[in-house]
Amino acid sequence: MELPKIIVVCGPTATGKSDKAVEIALQKNGEVISADSRQVYRGLDIGSGKITSQEMKGVPHHLLDVADPQDVFSVEDFVRLGEEAITDIISRGKLPIICGGTGFYIDALIYGTQFPSVPPNLALRKQLEHLPIEQLQAKLQKLDPERYASLDIYNPVRLVRAIEIATALGTVPPLTHQNKYDIEFVYLDFPKDILKERIAARLDARLACGMLDEARHLYDQGLSYERMKQLGLEYRYMAMHLCNEITYQEMRDLLVIKIGQYAKRQRVWFKRYL
Repeated sequence: MELPKIIVVCGPTATGKSDKAVEIALQKNGEVISADSRQVYRGLDIGSGKITSQEMKGVPHHLLDVADPQDVFSVEDFVRLGEEAITDIISRGKLPIICGGTGFYIDALIYGTQFPSVPPNLALRKQLEHLPIEQLQAKLQKLDPERYASLDIYNPVRLVRAIEIATALGTVPPLTHQNKYDIEFVYLDFPKDILKERIAARLDARLACGMLDEARHLYDQGLSYERMKQLGLEYRYMAMHLCNEITYQEMRDLLVIKIGQYAKRQRVWFKRYL
């Protein structure tokens, strides 16, 4: 039986994945499925680097703006909606193109990962919920280094859940690779020094385009700064600045460093595909 064909455009942040996915879609009659853990949320536009309608060039995009930022959107949610999108795209004779930087989401979707049925450990969560994010990171890195390498380690909700699973099972079970699709990987990257420059330039451009105003608007619409911090990276450090915990310059400089560290982990994750 012939497997359905899909293309996966992946790589570290700031490498031009969205533009490349649109280019491929226009060439091959495709539609894009976003695989980004922040772009699923409505209102998280500038900070998450969400593609604009103009940049889509008429190519349909799926799994953007499918969740309220007040809610926790899980990898299980992503797989369910992603599989629905793939089935729909193929049924119309088009090519699914998965594009994004959240490696765990992509693996879960294309390889049909089975997730551990570990119930919430309320006592453990109570112990963990007040710990600084650095202590959560250290705990997970000690318990399960492989999961640590793949996770958004600036998202305390995901850190707590991974610690919860690793505490119950020893480690988060490895991904089970099933041959669900005929997959073509398109990996994008730049030399480290150039990527660092691209990250800084993109961040400055987003700040100039009103990224902080977006965070203020989200707060005015009822999204707490605590929840914003849970959403990770740009939103975490913008919330810290808006709470007067760090200066504007500290926010900007920390983000360049943290996004660079995230890109390094993405590079390690995605090179397994090559």
